[in-house]
Amino acid sequence: MALPRHLLRSSFSSIACRSRLPALSAYVPVRYHRTAVSAAPCIPNDNTINTSSNPPLSFPCIDKLNSRTAELQVDDGPEPSYDKVVTGYETFEYSHPFLLDHGGILPKFDIAYETWGTLNEKKDNAILIHTGLSASSHAKSHAKNLKPGWWEEFIGPGLSIDTNKFFVICTNVIGGCYGSTGPSSIDPGDGERYATRFPILTIFDMVRAQFLLLDSLGIDKLHASVGSSMGGMQSIAAASLFPDRIKRLVSISACARSHPYSIALRHTQRQVLMADPNWNKGFYYDGVPPHVGMKLSREIATISYRSGPEWEMRFGRKRAQPDQSPALCPDFLIETYLDHQGERFCLQYDANSLLYISKAMDIFDMSKTATDALKHNRKRNARRLERIIKDHETVAEVVGNQSALEMHSHSSSAPTEKSKAHRPTLTTLDHNDPEVQDLVDGMKDISMPVLILGAQSDILFPVWQQKEIAECLRAAGNKRVTYYELDAMFGHDTFLIDRVSVGGAIKGHLELLE
Repeated sequence: MALPRHLLRSSFSSIACRSRLPALSAYVPVRYHRTAVSAAPCIPNDNTINTSSNPPLSFPCIDKLNSRTAELQVDDGPEPSYDKVVTGYETFEYSHPFLLDHGGILPKFDIAYETWGTLNEKKDNAILIHTGLSASSHAKSHAKNLKPGWWEEFIGPGLSIDTNKFFVICTNVIGGCYGSTGPSSIDPGDGERYATRFPILTIFDMVRAQFLLLDSLGIDKLHASVGSSMGGMQSIAAASLFPDRIKRLVSISACARSHPYSIALRHTQRQVLMADPNWNKGFYYDGVPPHVGMKLSREIATISYRSGPEWEMRFGRKRAQPDQSPALCPDFLIETYLDHQGERFCLQYDANSLLYISKAMDIFDMSKTATDALKHNRKRNARRLERIIKDHETVAEVVGNQSALEMHSHSSSAPTEKSKAHRPTLTTLDHNDPEVQDLVDGMKDISMPVLILGAQSDILFPVWQQKEIAECLRAAGNKRVTYYELDAMFGHDTFLIDRVSVGGAIKGHLELLE
């Protein structure tokens, strides 16, 4: 059946227009160039002009993503660039089965670590630095790696963490991808990468692995446990797990339990990442990595790392190319900044490591009911570890096909006892709140001198969460808690930037005389 004349005319006109459209402008690094597209007139035989009202926009930001996908599509699969991000580290190899809090078991694990300074004869001058989510063990440059570390200006002779006095250790946490065992590592069970067969882990699991490293170095007691962000969670967890092995505690911009806002931010990052088709439920190592999801996830994270006042001063409402028409690709300077942060990160870190470690942050909770539940879990699963060690069963035989989370979800809650003893009144928290008292009970073993630092402009770990740590420690009976609140404008990243205020407080606490 022949088409009506008006539809026939429209169809041919559309085809003619598409054939005459010029190519979109190519993406140029540093700046996105927008080229106005002029539409050639489309004139059918009956001289009726039928063109689009406006030319299509160009999308160099999307072209960039598509180009990178094409570059990564090689026969043998891309080699992860994060394998080469950090060099010059030492490796601690633990060759025994390692039980995790939620029932998973690692047949063995490695920890990448770096050191600075000299361990004294008594081996009592060691400081363990715990890292944030995506940081490596490279906190400071040294002879084996001259590249500046992520805390370069804080560690060294005469600096905040004085290597003339202290032996400084920094590790890449298990679950990471910079030399320590994580999802991108090889599973000795089958010779393939773990991917999302890697078991769920906790902040406490990371700390237990670090203390096995300390055992191998002959270090019985640390001079201090120091951490920022997720590292602050680790330092608190370490002080609770090993109170007799830590002399001083420093926690900066962290929390004693993750709260809904930070959980929501990390959840959103994970959802964006897992929505990338290339993520493939974690099995992407032989194909294209989920670089688009990683880029967008990092952009979301960056919003929570810095502060509005800083961005007002740095960027304001300035546009990258104010002489051109607005665009849907990065246009304002703040947009180009976020785009740059996403670009530089998307192939520098393993996507699965981001998922696992950010989840460990979400489930961190120092409350007594939460820590008792984990202890109950470990006790229940200890028999599984014995079956591997004593009965020579394989990890696969013991763990089975059910995931650690599924097993944990059906487990019974640990028995708990609510203390009826009188508690001191909290100055900033509701001392009648049972959740607060639960947190107080969970932190009662932390009795060493403690330094808590927070930044007023931090929206990821607001200062009220730092106050919560300090006040709960005091309420639990610790009389040696120092709390500082900084008015720096750099948001959560203040601990990386403010060498004078942050560094000065750390130095004073570490070198405090008994």
